[in-house]
Amino acid sequence: MKGYRIHFIRHAICEANEEGRYVGITESPVSARGRRELIAKASEFVYPPADKVYVSPLRRCIDTAAFLYPEGYARVVPELREMNFGDFEGKLLSEIKDLPEYKKFLKGGANNPPPNGESLESVVRRCYEGLDFIIMDMMKNGYENAVAVTHGGIIMNMMSCFGLPKYSPNDFACDFGEGFSVLVTAQLWQQSGAFEILGALPYRK
Repeated sequence: MKGYRIHFIRHAICEANEEGRYVGITESPVSARGRRELIAKASEFVYPPADKVYVSPLRRCIDTAAFLYPEGYARVVPELREMNFGDFEGKLLSEIKDLPEYKKFLKGGANNPPPNGESLESVVRRCYEGLDFIIMDMMKNGYENAVAVTHGGIIMNMMSCFGLPKYSPNDFACDFGEGFSVLVTAQLWQQSGAFEILGALPYRK
């Protein structure tokens, strides 16, 4: 049975990341440090080839994709965007750590969103919708290798919710410019909504 490989890559570090701010749907450009680190990783490691590049609509992902795959056609997939942190967007930890609503948010749970933000249940639902679009598009067009440039939290949730073997989200924490490769077959996806996790990336030369 034919398999399709998707390589999920976290965007390069952005200015808000460096400042320690909660940055979900807020735009923040890739920083000078982020560009340097991405250049170093592209020089030291190998990123997989891609017949198609799918990307979160946020600029930090679009810019990362353009650097790593300058000749690849990028299709924006809105469902690949980061979680909406609502009232916590753009805030430093020191600004919110003592707030009762922040302490409540830290307790976790599928239906425990930040104030005016997005629940984990909503994130997982749209991740499935985004994945389904990517997989169907690959099958329709015969793309055997695709790259999806997205966010750390999105990668963690996709790997833990839809990946086999099963691990917790924290097991899929990855650094900027890094991620995981998966193998999808039509049967496994259509019957179980799952894919096989192949391993971490980028690869050593």
